[in-house]
Amino acid sequence: MKTPADLRQDFVRNVQLRHLRCLVAVAQERHLARAAERLSLSQPAVSKTLSELEAIVGARLVERGNAGRRGVQGLAPAGEQLLAHALRVLEAIDASAQAVAPASGERVERLRIGALPSVAPALLPAALARFRERWPSVQVVVKSAANPVLLDELRAGELDLVAGRMSDPRLMGGLSFELLYTEPLVFAVRPGHPLAGRSTRAVSVQAVLGFPLVVYGEGTIPRHNTESFLSARGLALPPHALQTLDVAVARGLVAVSDAVWITPLGAARGELADQRLVRLRIETAGTDEPVGLLLRSDAEPSALRSAMAALLREGARQQGALPSRKAG
Repeated sequence: MKTPADLRQDFVRNVQLRHLRCLVAVAQERHLARAAERLSLSQPAVSKTLSELEAIVGARLVERGNAGRRGVQGLAPAGEQLLAHALRVLEAIDASAQAVAPASGERVERLRIGALPSVAPALLPAALARFRERWPSVQVVVKSAANPVLLDELRAGELDLVAGRMSDPRLMGGLSFELLYTEPLVFAVRPGHPLAGRSTRAVSVQAVLGFPLVVYGEGTIPRHNTESFLSARGLALPPHALQTLDVAVARGLVAVSDAVWITPLGAARGELADQRLVRLRIETAGTDEPVGLLLRSDAEPSALRSAMAALLREGARQQGALPSRKAG
């Protein structure tokens, strides 16, 4: 029977970069066929490479889903542990390649940012503009998606940082969260909306339900908070409410109709400040949710990531959402 030392030696002797690249691709794509396309391999070749790696490790790494053999439900515990190390190895190789690349201007540094649709409009533009002034040659990629998607891609190394929300502890493994601010739900309408003229008295939630609603999609925290807010008042979200994560679509619809948009404050902050939208007088205490920076705990130090994180913190402070830190 092999000792732990023997197993470690076998792993060092037999594991190859193609094994690690395969594991990372499968973890990020969650589908064997898509991972195969990404790696320019056949799907059987990917399956064979995974089997080789599992034999080297001596444990199952990937859990297949119920939608056929090509679907991947996720990584097994051993796969999650190995993924973190595989990412570090591949990042180190990429950094080494950049270090020895010819100084011909062909090297492109990249920063990949994830942000919730409700967070991105208020927090990202100013930070991105200031980042561009300091780092004009860096390629910046911004992805807006629901929180679970962003956290999955952050953990898999597809994103460098995320402006999002704390999630279920089971989904926070390997991630750190730094609070930037908290924001409540607001009810936003166009100027001239029948409910917007009631500036001297509160608007009843029951009255709001008499108008078309625009809400966030199922499974999102804003949607959960919306339903909880209504339920606490003995009300329910109408089944015909329009659901979208697209902030531009929500704004556009509210601007040309009598629809009421129930949204975290940050997504409508600019329009409310410019009076392109009006906030209804509805007390929403208790709907505040934290927004913060999420990073991979084991990520290698990065000047680009640190610079963007600092700009996002400053942006939150300038909005008055985050007080300046006191010395000591």
